Amino acid sequence: MIPRRKVAFVINSLAGGGAERVMCTLLRASEDERRDCDITLILLDREPAAYLVPDWIRVEQLDCRHSMMRSLSELFRSLRRLRPDVVLSFLTRANIASALACRCLGVPAVISERVNTSSHLGKGVGASLARGLVRFCYPLARRIIAVSPGVADDLAGAFGIERRKLAVIANPIDLESIRKMGAAQPDIALDAPYIVAMGRLVPNKNFSMLIDAYARSGIEEHLLVLGEGPERAALAALAARQGVGNRVLMPGFCGNPYAVLRHAAFFVLPSNAEGFPNSLLEAMTLGIPVVSTNCLSGPSEVLAEIAREQVATGVVHAPHGLLVRPDHVEDMASALRAMADPAFRASYAEKAARRANDFSVARAKAAYWEILRAELSRAPGAAPSTVPAQ
Repeated sequence: MIPRRKVAFVINSLAGGGAERVMCTLLRASEDERRDCDITLILLDREPAAYLVPDWIRVEQLDCRHSMMRSLSELFRSLRRLRPDVVLSFLTRANIASALACRCLGVPAVISERVNTSSHLGKGVGASLARGLVRFCYPLARRIIAVSPGVADDLAGAFGIERRKLAVIANPIDLESIRKMGAAQPDIALDAPYIVAMGRLVPNKNFSMLIDAYARSGIEEHLLVLGEGPERAALAALAARQGVGNRVLMPGFCGNPYAVLRHAAFFVLPSNAEGFPNSLLEAMTLGIPVVSTNCLSGPSEVLAEIAREQVATGVVHAPHGLLVRPDHVEDMASALRAMADPAFRASYAEKAARRANDFSVARAKAAYWEILRAELSRAPGAAPSTVPAQ
């Protein structure tokens, strides 16, 4: 009799964020794997959960307090006790800890990079240390999953990851759930027409550029920015200085942003960098036309189906939405004016919804588990696998 396999998923926490949402989406979609696998979710930090996991998944809660050293030591002890056959981790700290702990224990590690690593780590002494850890630890993993070709290119070029270890799997979008939530009554009552941007209020999301471009565009729709973060006061002050303080609305974190998104004229992503543009595809799922910067990494692959270097400069009318140069106020203002035309954006609404269907949960789940099962097939006592080694 073939023993049941043990699979451990590792992430910092289930606090609100794109990676956390994707982790829970992947776990919910993995119910069929219960037939021959025991699945455990290990959370490194004690933080309030914004997302729920199925009750059939065992959850182990650690208390690493955002510390890299604690994460490594506590995860090592947890994995030594659980003895999983393979580990899948999300987010940089969890990835570093998993790669090191698994190497020490002889357990295959599969790590998933959710961001453009070079842009995410930034600059300074702390960033240099983090870069060194990524460069040393990531190659210890058996496979590394990037959420876009741009993220994979960055890992290979900036951190020396071997191409044979890299795989690209786009984030799964729970189309059915998003459309169901979009049909609900919005938490925010808005009488005037509006456009939406959403994300954490941090410099890398570049909402300041969007506010500048919005003020310059002269469009009538209000600008609604969903999300919370340390830039709130500075963004509010900027909107006031630009004379649009009464038309730039920042209501904070929204439990169901899709009900708000569904009524938007269009959606804007102004980021300097993304790992994978979840919010862009979530808007497209609801049939909302989109404008995005052609930033690292993902928007060009989603909207134009080509690498960002192949996209022309200026305002590009890509097959599935508009692309503009990152941190370029005039380009963004021009794109906002173009998309404010009802006839123009109507054609992009249909294109957006069709494109979103290419990012289904089923497709992503199958791709993740193909890699996990390839590693399981190499483990001692494994049954012969029909999945080829990658």
